[in-house]
Amino acid sequence: MKKSNLNLLGTGIALSLVTSTLLHATNGDHLISVGAKARGMGGVGIALSHGAESALNNPALITNIQSTEISFGGTVFMPDIKTQLNANPQALPPQGKLTSDADMNLIPEVSLAHKITENFYVGVGMWGTGGMGTDYSQGTGIANTLPQGKFNNFDMVTNLQMMQFAIPLAYKADGFSIAVAPIIMYGNLDISFTMPTGMTPPNPMTASFGAGLAQDFGFGYNIGATYDFSNGLVLGAVYKSEIDMEYTNQLTTATGAFGMLPPDGDHLEQPAEIGAGIAYTVGQHTFGFDYKKIQWSSAKGYDYFEWKDQDVYAVGYEYSQDNWALRLGYNYADSAVVETLDPRKNMFNLLGFPATEEQHYTVGGSYAFNDQFSVDVAYVYAAENTETFDVSALPMGLDSVSTDHSENSLSFQLTYKF
Repeated sequence: MKKSNLNLLGTGIALSLVTSTLLHATNGDHLISVGAKARGMGGVGIALSHGAESALNNPALITNIQSTEISFGGTVFMPDIKTQLNANPQALPPQGKLTSDADMNLIPEVSLAHKITENFYVGVGMWGTGGMGTDYSQGTGIANTLPQGKFNNFDMVTNLQMMQFAIPLAYKADGFSIAVAPIIMYGNLDISFTMPTGMTPPNPMTASFGAGLAQDFGFGYNIGATYDFSNGLVLGAVYKSEIDMEYTNQLTTATGAFGMLPPDGDHLEQPAEIGAGIAYTVGQHTFGFDYKKIQWSSAKGYDYFEWKDQDVYAVGYEYSQDNWALRLGYNYADSAVVETLDPRKNMFNLLGFPATEEQHYTVGGSYAFNDQFSVDVAYVYAAENTETFDVSALPMGLDSVSTDHSENSLSFQLTYKF
């Protein structure tokens, strides 16, 4: 949607997200999960209820609340991304490794769920769900280094932000729960960089590319179901629809500088997902396992850059006693960004959108001050992953591009039960 009556709303939302600039998600461009409880358990949340915060992970799980519950908080995200353009020594001097300046961000989250009757439940929520980007501008300018034959990572700055709003509606009968959550998604995208004209270094003549910030709204839905066997075992399943977004002049302007033209123009579609989970509680111990497939290869925009589907595996454990709980988890998925036969795509994927994280180790906990009020925290460490793609076919005197990517994040959440 590009209607003018949405522009003001989009601007307001963008201002509310000013502190979440340059998000770096970790299953592709998605967070491993939203909510501090789920993040502390490796992202597990398809069969294991975390109260109101479950509204986006599996809306059927809000049927486990007792009356009304509200959770609000956020995640401080601290990515560490370094990229090096590896030069052919016969053509260029060493390029050096640059660190992206996008290294600390805040991702907000608010969830509310209410029990209407013994069978019907409703919720509402707003979540920062992910994004990606880098900042190699460094304040130096590519023109200052070109006479010496360096590229300075093209002064690349990319910024994709996404936030989802949902109203889950759930029904429960005996041990079976089913729900649907209509979703409105807000997103914005900005890509800018500088590169030598004629593509042959050393060349002091440069050109800047970028179309400014583009915004859009998209619509989708999540469908979830669970079955509680009343013996500690719960099974769950969820389907998340694709959400088509169009960021005017972004992809076409950026890729056009490299002689590319995506067939879907400026569309960058959030992919469909399908997932299943199992949770088992015995005494004070709870174990959970989730599997989901994220269908990048059939999503507009991502398919052009040859992102591959991700099989995501998450395992989590919780020990609870009286008014506190401890959580541990692990999340794994192969990188969605893979080397292609097109060096231009390799350059864009690693330099601008390095969604390459694979392994995540998590720990978290909760403390209840009373029956109504509690606090949840979670820490996620994404181990460093290094990818190197060939770009030697580009007429730049380069051999390859290498990116190192690791992350730390801290989530904090307050929950109140009425």
